[in-house]
Amino acid sequence: MSNKPQPNTTTLITRDWLAIERTKLANERTFLAYFRTFMVFLGTGLTIIKMHMFAQLESFGIVLLIIAPIILAIGIYRLIKVRKLIRKHYKV
Repeated sequence: MSNKPQPNTTTLITRDWLAIERTKLANERTFLAYFRTFMVFLGTGLTIIKMHMFAQLESFGIVLLIIAPIILAIGIYRLIKVRKLIRKHYKV
């Protein structure tokens, strides 16, 4: 029997570690896209409601204000779900 150390299967090589980091960053970018969309919907909805020259579009502004938090909730849910999946899959 040789006394060679057994390779640790949980040790990641640099390429794999960088791939995981890229995946994490992509997940964060996706969340930021959801957040940016939330901000646009929120700002547009408020602008339509507050500006009197868009009075006929007020119901559209209300719809945008209702959709905005839904988009944010979806973004947060996906961020957390994918983060857990990455940690579970790669045991990071």
